[in-house]
Amino acid sequence: MNLRPQKPDAPDINLTPLIDVVFLLLIFFMVSTTFKEDARLRLELPRADGDAISAEEITLVEIAIDAGGAFYVDGQQVLGKRIDTLKQALVGAVGPRRDLPVLIKADAQTPHQAVMTAMDAAGQLGLTRIAFAASRPDSDR
Repeated sequence: MNLRPQKPDAPDINLTPLIDVVFLLLIFFMVSTTFKEDARLRLELPRADGDAISAEEITLVEIAIDAGGAFYVDGQQVLGKRIDTLKQALVGAVGPRRDLPVLIKADAQTPHQAVMTAMDAAGQLGLTRIAFAASRPDSDR
């Protein structure tokens, strides 16, 4: 007579049906998913075939904005941060020519509102050719 208790067998879990279900769900979601073409941004980038123009040949109005949001039009500081004073400074710099390009040079820490104010002031005066200056990451300051 053997009085020792017998150890029960370890439960055996069969993973094959689980793997089959996971693969079927994966295939179902891959087949039923649609990718909308409307969500993509479609851009047609401009082409430039002309000759390069040096910076000295271009006549433009430069609006510089420092990190605190102060405006400088062609190197002269604009008193205050209001759009009216910026427009007056732009009128003085542009004169009767409304086809001059405007170059906005903003510091990396400039508040977004200051850049929007500069764009709005230029737009209200009919200056529609606006460009933004940037530096290359590998260039020295």
